[in-house]
Formats: sequence, structure tokens, C-alpha cells
Amino acid sequence: MSLRSLLTVSGLVCSGLANVLPRRATLDSWLSSEATVARTAILNNIGADGAWVSGADAGIVVASPSTDDPDYFYTWTRDSGLVIKTLVDLFRDGDTSLLSTIEQYISAQAIVQGISNPSGSLSSGGLGEPKFNVDETAFTGSWGRPQRDGPALRATAMIDFGEWLIDNGYTSIATDIVWPIVRNDLSYVAQYWNQTGYDLWEEVDGSSFFTIAVQHRALVEGSTFAASVGSSCSWCDSQAPQILCYLQSFWTGSYILANFDSSRSGKDANTLLGSIHTFDPEAGCDDSTFQPCSPRALANHKEVVDSFRSIYTLNDGYTDSEAVAVGRYPEDVYYNGNPWFLCTLAAAEQLYDALYQWDKQGSLEVTDVSLSFFQALYSSAATGTYSSSSTTYTSIVDAVKTYADGFVTFVETHAASNGSLSEQYSKTDGLELSARDLTWSYAALLTANNRRNSVVPAAWGETSASSVPATCVSTSATGTYSSVTIASWPTIVVSGATSATTTATGTGGATATTTTSSSASTTTATSTSCTTPTAVAVTFDLTATTTYGENVYLVGSISQLGDWDTSDGVALSADKYTSSDPLWYVTVTLPAGESFEYKFIRIETDGTVEWESDSNREYTVPQECSESTVTVTDTWR
Repeated sequence: MSLRSLLTVSGLVCSGLANVLPRRATLDSWLSSEATVARTAILNNIGADGAWVSGADAGIVVASPSTDDPDYFYTWTRDSGLVIKTLVDLFRDGDTSLLSTIEQYISAQAIVQGISNPSGSLSSGGLGEPKFNVDETAFTGSWGRPQRDGPALRATAMIDFGEWLIDNGYTSIATDIVWPIVRNDLSYVAQYWNQTGYDLWEEVDGSSFFTIAVQHRALVEGSTFAASVGSSCSWCDSQAPQILCYLQSFWTGSYILANFDSSRSGKDANTLLGSIHTFDPEAGCDDSTFQPCSPRALANHKEVVDSFRSIYTLNDGYTDSEAVAVGRYPEDVYYNGNPWFLCTLAAAEQLYDALYQWDKQGSLEVTDVSLSFFQALYSSAATGTYSSSSTTYTSIVDAVKTYADGFVTFVETHAASNGSLSEQYSKTDGLELSARDLTWSYAALLTANNRRNSVVPAAWGETSASSVPATCVSTSATGTYSSVTIASWPTIVVSGATSATTTATGTGGATATTTTSSSASTTTATSTSCTTPTAVAVTFDLTATTTYGENVYLVGSISQLGDWDTSDGVALSADKYTSSDPLWYVTVTLPAGESFEYKFIRIETDGTVEWESDSNREYTVPQECSESTVTVTDTWR
């Protein structure tokens, strides 16, 4: 039975606005209890203490407890970043008991970043690996990889917490623990944003609106965070405007194209999610960043929602002024193509965001681009700007609020009686389908509920980053990558909670030594435990006297060292070189237990290659618990 039928049977459908307030009161009550259910369910899906995810390591966010049909018992970088961002926002709003969960997540991500995987290692593309096993090991099966939204979303979640640390007197923790991990993700975004990858649904290999939008945000707020910890992010500053420039190409003139390189229509909830996850409460209705209240975003909202009206039986009988169930995209065939809870909630959340923005600026504007959106909800709508003191403003805002609540009512109606939310609900009868207790579904419920109540996240700097360059340039930038392991957290005291000292265990080992592609730095901590590493950060210190213009490289018999190809050698840094100590060095993450041969070469300014003399050097990477980092000292021969 459809929602329309259910409401009709219960006597809730009538003309006019007589029943709007009672319906809202009923929804208020359900959301109040469902928010508690959703928070508990999220924590149930986070290791090591989560009730539904036995075997998951501490701080690991599991997508779903479902291990069969489908098997979602993994941790996705994208999902985890979105979920933890939700928890950080709750924490910043006073839910102080979430502190230890946030710390454990950050510690776990320090380990996950260093896991060599099918997409690469830390500094060679591995951050684009979409998912990992819950015991912090690489997933090596066939998959749609790389996926380039995860690092941006992880950075955004950690920056949010890092800014809280700074605001509350814990700048040293933000600097020493959070920033090195964030810097890795920002470096990845700047280096790879202009390369294709799989979209957030893991099906289309191309350029995705959602990915590009969240990458732009991450670099903008990343630059500010860098300055807050006394550092800088030149690669953020150079690439963010070009990402924004490219983002404009997704606008078709009537809706946002979700993906390039796709045979689909391009109408996709990807675009609704992109708008709400780059929402800035201090921003206006800017088209360039597709803010929720912008004409482009509103026109797109109508196009996306309308694309589902005729394809789901569940939506039969609803007019264009009423909410309907929303799925991923109309051509979807996964589980035979159904509405998703998180997509339906995204449709509501964008409108709640827009309502907040209109209220903040004290007016709303109807343009030629957004006119069809407004007319569907308020037939008398006409182009123009309406002050919040006008009756037209009041009528439109009330219609939009009712429309937004309609999407959440679909979720209320088709959630399980105990509040459980799966991934999907059937397009014919509304019964829950696919993975049970999807963590992202619960996060979507919490964010939509908060926006409905005008509880908004911190601003990310959109107001200073919405100017589109006159010319788009296809470019990238190389940042700094650091191998980091967090052994323990200093005590953090907040009202109502004190963080416990946490220890991270996993494949990352016991200490943290950074490796950089543009500069060198070090972070060191002492750990109380570790597990046998699968990869070791090996630092090669070479004493070699050189002249200006000469560069030194490391080559060897394994792929990480170029397979003896001098053009693929690993460059050593000379930023610590002095006449009394002519030190060249580099840190390379290598598989534990790997045996190989290597040599150093010197390349002159004219490209001439000089090999050092004598036979090849030999080395075996240690694999003991205490050897997660090691230094090899050599002298040029």
C-alpha cells in the first residue's frame, strides 16, 4: 500500500493547510525518538565496541552489519567520513560523550592511510582505495577503484574536529595529530582531482559532480586549517579555484549532470548529496557552489525528484506539489532499482538548508531558472525577490517546509517499527530491502533532522571561495604525504566528558615517521602495543657530496624503486644538506619481509646518469612488531 493510500485510510489527506500543523507535530515526535535510534545504531556499527560489528577494530566505521546478500561488512572511506562528520557536528553541539569515538576513528584512519592496497601506497594513489576490511587490512578483490571522494570527505570530518580543538585551546593536538593525516588527504585531492574515478555509487568511471564538489570544499577549508596550525597548503590554494571552475561544467542549463562519461540521463541523487554536503550556513544562494537555495540547485532538485515520480508504484497518485520516494537515479537496476532512505532524506535536507539560508538573508529570490520549482509548490510564484516580511515569502516558505516534511514522512512510514533503517525500501510495497541498518542511512536521518531544526554545521569558507576563474586550467599539484601512527591521545577535557587515553593497533605499527613529496617533517609517538606490520617506512640516509644542479635518486629491483628504470627512480631530498653533513634522504613505504637489490644514481643537469660503483646493495625489509619504521645509512660509492 502506498503512503498516499495509508494517509487516506487514516483520514490525514484533505485540502488546504488545516492538517499541516498536526502532521508536523506527529513528525516532530517521530523524529525526536528516531534521532536517538539513529545515534545508537551508528555507534552499534563502529568497532571495537559496536554491538553489531564484532571483530571490527577500534574506530572502524562498518557500512552495515549485513554479511550476505549483500555483504557490506567493510569500511568505506567515503561512508566513514560522512558518518564521522555527523558525529563531530553532534559533538560540537554538546554531545560530548562522542569524543572517544572521534579520537578512535582518527587513530584508525592514520593506520588505514598507510595500508598498501590495489590502488597504491600512501604516496602513490592508495588513498583512493574505496574500502578496507574491518580488521584494517587491504581488500584485494575486484572493485570499482579508485574512488576519489573519500579523502576529501575524511579531511572535512577531521578538519571539523581539528577546528574545535583549536577553538578550545588544544592547538598542539590539532597540529601534531590531526593535521598530518588531513594533509595526506589534501595532497591526494590536489594531485588527483583532475583524473577520473568511480562515482559514489561505485558504478560509473568518469567525473562525478559529487566528487568534484566535495573536493573543492576540502581544499578550501584545508587551507584555512593549515594556517590555523601554523602551516600552509599551497597545493590547496592553487587547485581549489580550478576545481570550482571545472564544477561549472556540470550545469546543463536545466539540471546538474551527475557524471560525465555516462550513458544515463545524468539525473541523480548524487547532485542533491553534493549540494547538502557543501552547504555553508554563512553562504548566500550562490550558483557557483550550487548552494541549496541557489536557482541551479532548486531547479535540479525538481528535475531529480520528478524523474522518480512515474517509475515507482509507491509514488502513484502524488501531484507535483507533493513529495515522493527518491532513489539513486531513474535507470538504477541494483536490487531492481528502488528508493533509498538516504536519497529521500537528502531531498528533504536540501530544502531545509534552503529555508535556513532564506531566513538568514531575510528574503528569497525566484529566477527564470528556479521558477518551475517554485510554481510546482506555489502556483502564483513569479520571478522576483520577496522580503521575509511579505505574504508571498511566508506562503512559499510554508509550502517548501511542507514539501520537505513530505520526504521525511516517506522515511517515517517505511522505517521498521523499531526505527531500523536499511539501505533501500521497495518501490512497490515500501518494505525494507538490501543491507540492514545502513550506517549512512542513520547519519542522513540525523543531519536532515538537525537542518529541519535549524541546527547547522560550522561554515567552511564558501563566501571567500565562490569566485570562478575566467579560464579553467587542466592542472594538479603535488603536496606532502606523511606516514603517521597515533599511539595515544593527550587528555582532552570538555564539559561532561573527558577523553580516555586511546591506543591504536593495527598494520601501521608503533611509531610515526613522515615521508614527504615536497618537504620533510617528523611526528613521533610511543605506543603500548602493535601488530606485525605489512608495510614498513624505510628511510634511506645517504652521505653524498654533490654540486649545484645534481640530483640523487634511488633505484632497485622492485616496483617501488622503479625496477631499475632510472626514469622511475625515487628522488632523494637535500633540504638538510650542509657542507659538513652532505645528507640526501628519502622514506619509502615497502612491503614487510621484501628482499631486494638497490643502488643510488646521480643525474646531472643535462640528464646524464651516473651510477655509484661496486656491486648492488642488498636489503630485506624487517617485519617484526617493533620495526614499523627503519633507517638505512649508506655512503656514496
